[in-house]
Amino acid sequence: MNILFIHQNFPGQFKHLSVALAAQGHQVTALTLRVKEPATWRGVRVLPYGVQRRGGQKLHPWLLDMDSKVTRGEACYHAAQKLKEQGYHPDVIIAHHGWGESLFLRDVWPRARLGIYCELYHLAGYPHLGFDPEFQSRDPGAEALRIRLKNLNNHMHFDVAQAGLSPTSFQADTFPQPFRDKISVIHDGIDTAQVKPDPGVRFALGDRVLTRDDEVITFVNRNLEPYRGYHVFMRALPQLLRARPEAQILITGGDGTSYGAKPPPGKTWKQIFIDEVRGQIPDEDWARVHFLGRIPYDRFLDMLRLSRLHIYLTYPFVLSWSLLEAMAMECAIVASDTAPLREAITHDETGRLVDFFDAGKLVEEVCALLDDAPARARLGAAARNHIVQTYDLQNICLPQQISWVEALARLPVPDLPV
Repeated sequence: MNILFIHQNFPGQFKHLSVALAAQGHQVTALTLRVKEPATWRGVRVLPYGVQRRGGQKLHPWLLDMDSKVTRGEACYHAAQKLKEQGYHPDVIIAHHGWGESLFLRDVWPRARLGIYCELYHLAGYPHLGFDPEFQSRDPGAEALRIRLKNLNNHMHFDVAQAGLSPTSFQADTFPQPFRDKISVIHDGIDTAQVKPDPGVRFALGDRVLTRDDEVITFVNRNLEPYRGYHVFMRALPQLLRARPEAQILITGGDGTSYGAKPPPGKTWKQIFIDEVRGQIPDEDWARVHFLGRIPYDRFLDMLRLSRLHIYLTYPFVLSWSLLEAMAMECAIVASDTAPLREAITHDETGRLVDFFDAGKLVEEVCALLDDAPARARLGAAARNHIVQTYDLQNICLPQQISWVEALARLPVPDLPV
């Protein structure tokens, strides 16, 4: 088959599936903003598309999100037209539709089957909106209306897509009927052959090298921000450092904002919460706190291999790969008792769950596990076994994804809506 992938930051969630399909002999092409020139990556033809910047346009603020999606959709439409003129006709299009890129692709190829990666449908009710009272909108009613408008892109895709793919039931269940019934829940997959523990791991940190003999506590966000519980973690830090005088705290994540509200102008969430707690932490304890920023993947995996205990917190939102990778490493996990976590972790079987907002309980549970090596070993072994049995890339997720693509190719293609 001719299979076309669409992702503004390709390969993204398709890094395993696209390569596997190419290895099977399919002609796999990707359109992306990530490259400037055509390239070949692991058997996949990767082509750039460009977004034309427009100035002087005045929009209602609630429509800015949709405007950006239509802008990207238009750019992909023109890139697709050029491909069609060159004789290219995909049998299947697989798109992460969250940026709007695939809005108009079936207008170019009306007989192509379109499958979309359903990351999240934006719900305006609690706990999806208003979960954290500290960061409540000043006008919750208007915020709910803005959130509803963000789903215009979803609804436009419901009319043209034949199937959906979602990594967790929590995420799939945010989507409404009748499209929910078209969504298959298949995780992106964890490569447990690569993501596995190594008791001999060594991790260079400044002028010292950490090993599994050190008491290492890890915390990971793509960006350090409230949506992933960074503020709760930082507020727990003074008590945690006092209670664990030998612990080394390794914090991984960038200074930007991936989700939720941006910080006040000129500030970062990272620094805001450092400033809030720094006065409660003596210099000798602060020296045990290490902000690693964003690190290469191999170093990230070694950090998890080193971890004696891993903390993961999140609003009711998309589940991070890092949590499942930490479980695959046999880390003892203390995580927030929020809906996405309950799907991945069973309390006191594959990890421990605590109230998202209770920093004191978080410290209590962390300390209890650090003092109980048999419990850590039991939870860690069960966590890895759960990942191997449920989320393993090669044996479970990738075969299911390939079957999903094959089933998508067999679906009837209805006419485009008028």
